[in-house]
Amino acid sequence: MRRVAVLSALLIAIAAIPRAQAPVEKLDYETIGKIRDEGLNRSQVMDHISWLADVYGPRLTGGPGIRAAGDWTLKKFGEWGLSNPHNESFQFGKGWSLERYSAHMIEPQIEPLIGHPGAWSPGTSGVVLADVVRAQIESEADFERYRGKLKGKIVLTQPLRAVAMLDGPIVLRMGEKDFAEAATTPVPAARGTGGGRGGRGAGGAGLRQKIDQFFKTEGVIALFNRGSDSYMAAAGSGLTIQQQRPDGGTIFPSGSGSRTGDGVLPTVTLAVEHYNRMVRVLDKGVPVKVELNIQSKFYDETTPNGFSLVAEIPGTDPALKDEVVILGAHFDSVAYSPGATDNATGSAAMMEAMRILKAIGAKPRRTIRIALWGGEEEGLLGSRAYVHDHYADVTTMALKPDHARVAAYFNSDNGTGKIRGIWLQSNFAARPIFEQWMAPLADLGVTAVGPRSVSSTDHVSFDNVGLPAFQFMVDRLEYNSRTHHSNMDTVDRVQRDDMVQHATVIAVFAWNAANRDAKLPRKALPAPQRTPTNTDDR
Repeated sequence: MRRVAVLSALLIAIAAIPRAQAPVEKLDYETIGKIRDEGLNRSQVMDHISWLADVYGPRLTGGPGIRAAGDWTLKKFGEWGLSNPHNESFQFGKGWSLERYSAHMIEPQIEPLIGHPGAWSPGTSGVVLADVVRAQIESEADFERYRGKLKGKIVLTQPLRAVAMLDGPIVLRMGEKDFAEAATTPVPAARGTGGGRGGRGAGGAGLRQKIDQFFKTEGVIALFNRGSDSYMAAAGSGLTIQQQRPDGGTIFPSGSGSRTGDGVLPTVTLAVEHYNRMVRVLDKGVPVKVELNIQSKFYDETTPNGFSLVAEIPGTDPALKDEVVILGAHFDSVAYSPGATDNATGSAAMMEAMRILKAIGAKPRRTIRIALWGGEEEGLLGSRAYVHDHYADVTTMALKPDHARVAAYFNSDNGTGKIRGIWLQSNFAARPIFEQWMAPLADLGVTAVGPRSVSSTDHVSFDNVGLPAFQFMVDRLEYNSRTHHSNMDTVDRVQRDDMVQHATVIAVFAWNAANRDAKLPRKALPAPQRTPTNTDDR
C-alpha cells in the first residue's frame, strides 16, 4: 500500500514538473491594453473584408479579381506606413474568369437553373439548346451503352440524391465537449483501411479521365453535376462526423478544369433540387431540354500569374530586428462566390492586426511581417514557393540563412468565427508560452491549446521545413456546412463581432512573439520529402 502511495506521489510530482519549470513570459500589459482598445473600439476589419469580397471577389489566382484586390491591398499597406509592400511572384499556369453564365430548363417547363461553371471550364461558344440525358458510367464496360448516343447532348453525370432535413447543427460554436475533444490527439487510422472519395465509379481518377475523354470524343456539349454529398462537421478541428450537404440553393461546385486550359468540357454544378428534378423527369421517359450559355476567359502566363503580398513593420532591437514574426493567410478564393469567409476574413484579420500595431505606434523588437498567399486553393502554391525561395527546399531539407531568423508563423483560414485558441502542431514546448499569452485574452474567449497537428492550409508549408508554424483555432460557425467553397460565401455570412475579436487576438500574439527574449521553440527538423505533404485544401 505504501509503495502505491509513494508511486502516486511521484507521478503527481512528475506531472507538475513541466508547468513548474516553464519560464515566466514577460508580457507587456500596457501595449496589450492599447492593442485591445484600438482593435475592439476602432476596428476596420469589416471594411477590409467588404473591399476584398464585395468589390474584388472572386479572387481566383491568375484572374483579374485577385490582381485588382492585390493592388488595393498594397496601396493600403502604404497608407498605413508598412515597409516594403511588394508582390512575390510564382509560376501558376493559365488564369481564368467567368464572363457570363445562364441556364434554363426549357422543356417540359421553363425553370431558371441555379448553378455555377467549374473553374477553368471552357465556354459553350454562345447560347446552345440541347437535350439532356443521363449517362451513369461506373466501369469501362459501361462505355458501350452510350457510344454513339451522346453527340450534341448535355449529360447528367451523377445519380439522383435524396434531399433530407439536416440532422444536426450547421452553425457550430465550440462548447465544453469541443474543447475537450480539441485537447486530444486522435490516433490516425491504419493506412489503406479507409474509403477514398473515388470518382464516377470505383475506378477513381484513372476511370474519371477515361470518362471525360469518352464524353469529349462522343461530342457531348456540356456536363452537369450536383456536387459532393457530404461535409465534415466540426467545431474546431475538422475531424468529426460527416453530415449531408445543406440544400436550398446552396451549391458546392466541382468539376474544375485544368490550368493548361485544354482537355475539358464545359461543366456546371447545379443546385441539387434542380438537378434532381431533371433526373426524375427523364426517368419518366419525358424529354428535357436546356438552354445554356457559358462565356469564360483564359489568361496566358506570359509572366508569372501567381503572386503573394508581403509587407512589414521593421524591428527596432539591434540584436533581434533581423528576426521575423510572420502573419499569414491565403488571399485567393475559389471562383464560385466573393470568397468572404474563405478567406477574405483571414486576410482582413491579418491586415487589421498590422493596422492596429501601426495605429498605436508599436515598436516591436523583431520585424513583424504580413504575407497573404496566392494559389492556396490549388495546393498551397504561394506559401510553398515563398518557403522554397527564402527558407528551405523541402525535398532536400537544405536550409537557407533566413531559416534561422523566423521566430514564429501564425495562420488564419477557418472562416468568420472567434479565435478560441491555437493548435500546437505537435510543438509541445510552445504550450506553456501560449497559455500565458492567452491569460489576458480569456475574457475574449481565448482559452484552448490543442496539441494536434492540423493540415490543409498555409502554415503546413512552414511546418514542413521545421519552422514554428501555428494555425489559430476558430469557431467554424457555417464554414463547413454552408460557406466553404460554395456560392453562399458572401459578406452577409461574416460575423462582425467575431472578426473584431479575431484581429485583436492576432495582434496580441504578433506583439508577444516579436518581443519575447527568445524565438518560439522548434521541433526537430523533418526528413526530406520527395513531394510536399498536406497540400489539399480541406
